[in-house]
Amino acid sequence: MQWSSTVKGFMQYLRLEKGLSANTLLAYASDLQFAAQWGRDKGWSPTTATDADLRTLVQQVAISGRSERTQSRLRSTLRSFYQYLALEGLVTSNPMDALRAPRLPQKLPVYLTTEEVDAMVSSIDRSLETGERNFSIVETLFGCGLRVSELVELRLRDVYFKEELVRVIGKGNKERLVPINDVAARAMKRYIEQVRIHQSPVKGSEDHVYLNRRGKKLSRQMVFLMLRGLATAAGISKTIGPHTLRHSFATSLVQNGADIRAVQELLGHESIVTTEIYSHLEQKHLRMAVEMFHPWAIQQRAKKKKG
Repeated sequence: MQWSSTVKGFMQYLRLEKGLSANTLLAYASDLQFAAQWGRDKGWSPTTATDADLRTLVQQVAISGRSERTQSRLRSTLRSFYQYLALEGLVTSNPMDALRAPRLPQKLPVYLTTEEVDAMVSSIDRSLETGERNFSIVETLFGCGLRVSELVELRLRDVYFKEELVRVIGKGNKERLVPINDVAARAMKRYIEQVRIHQSPVKGSEDHVYLNRRGKKLSRQMVFLMLRGLATAAGISKTIGPHTLRHSFATSLVQNGADIRAVQELLGHESIVTTEIYSHLEQKHLRMAVEMFHPWAIQQRAKKKKG
């Protein structure tokens, strides 16, 4: 069985059956292109590869200096690929099952404090043509925790100002309703009613909330560059992007006592494991509560004050 036909079938399966986003599909395609080239060079096909062959492949990626997350993604791609081949009856078992995946270190992503978000918002010149739009984008990303793909695909019909909700289409075309706070809602409504209404959307972008100057829906890259510019103007040295505001949203909720399950639902994470990256913040919050309100801690502070 050739690489080209099996990879093509797998990509169709991911697109049609799993409904994955274009960016996720590109990541799968990149990993499989690498694996296919390696397999051809070594003379084995996808259906004849053994766990030893695949272990050598993964080890080579590690030796080349790729990050642990890149290695982990390749393992995940290959595991899904062979699950598909088994489902199609092209292999009898998944050779990736014999490879133990390394445990990745849990690092909290870069996030912004409330003061830093305020500084970014304050750096927006709202007298400019793009001012109200950019103001609304920052408030919506930070206020709702949306992915940038969800933001640029947000439609007018999916915004419910009366109910203070937005309907979001997330990964795998899964829908969820996300509350939109008063600040973000007012910013979005002002942009729609005072700025967007004067634009002429091009065909296909008529219902998108956020448009560029030419009337097309915003691109992910444009949002990324806009946020980078605002961070620089605000004097923020952290390397940030749209996902930074999503992390900031989740971090602020957990630090203020939100249940991790509620954060999972708001972010649209399929597994709680993905959201648990923020759980140590919850533990820190609980420890601070004990240190602040436990009677022994109160007595200790009183003794120090008297001393």
